Amino acid sequence: MFDRKFGIEIEFTGITRNRASKVAAEFLDGVVCEDDAVRAPDGRVWKFVFDASIQPEKKERGIRVAPSRGYADAYRVELVSPILRYCEDIDTLQELVRRLRKAGGIVNSSCGIHIHLNGVDHTPKSLRNFVNIIASKNDLFYKALQIEPDRMRYCRKMDEYLVKKMNQQKPKTFESIEDIWYTGYGGSRNVHYHQSRYYFLNLHSFFTGHRTVELRGFNSTLHAGKIRSYIVLALALNNQALTQKSASSRKPQVENEKFAMRVYLNRIGFIGDEFKNCREHLCCHLSGNAAWRYRVGA
Repeated sequence: MFDRKFGIEIEFTGITRNRASKVAAEFLDGVVCEDDAVRAPDGRVWKFVFDASIQPEKKERGIRVAPSRGYADAYRVELVSPILRYCEDIDTLQELVRRLRKAGGIVNSSCGIHIHLNGVDHTPKSLRNFVNIIASKNDLFYKALQIEPDRMRYCRKMDEYLVKKMNQQKPKTFESIEDIWYTGYGGSRNVHYHQSRYYFLNLHSFFTGHRTVELRGFNSTLHAGKIRSYIVLALALNNQALTQKSASSRKPQVENEKFAMRVYLNRIGFIGDEFKNCREHLCCHLSGNAAWRYRVGA
């Protein structure tokens, strides 16, 4: 699952886009280009772009304050990575995140993380698998990831009508899945900020020519370990959708959340000491006991 390419968008504030680009250029040994983009020696470009949904803040004497009106937009920062591979690039990404935090970067409830997965290997069947996997784990994921109420409108749970229609029709072509995806929406499907994109799983990016599958259900953070756990989860979910023969949208009854999540994570690839921290990050907000199915402890 780690061979597949991905990209990540990390929203934050606390420092300006210009400052963030200089921090990145120093770490990557790159060059700051126009619009605060950084070109690394390998030719890849790391972008720091404006996002209007971010609530700008900065710290003064350890207290969060709003920047003065004329400078507020400069503190709305979204890091857009180039195409990455886990084994080759995760250490670089994590260290860059640490540098941005050390430089003063902070997050708040308006900030999110979006992970884009290369969809070139997907088939109509695997896309339906993906929809069902997310639908079946909606409640567990939302509690585990502690999605901020302020962000719920940008990463809603899977539409039950869409899931039901997908499983009734069992579409065999991308065109059929696309028609189901956009059912109920008016206007052009080619609009970038189409309303269908604001779900935990976004297939709008797949249908508009980018051929990427986006996962939007992550609060932003500049904690390198948490970001790693989100990326591993996204890659594992993508791999499950691609390799599993079929997937059900049925939500299982969960009596012990931590145990259910641990078992599920192990099943999709979070095995061994390498992913111990990832498992801990993804289970820490759940109730129950990870070691015992029926002995539900605190």
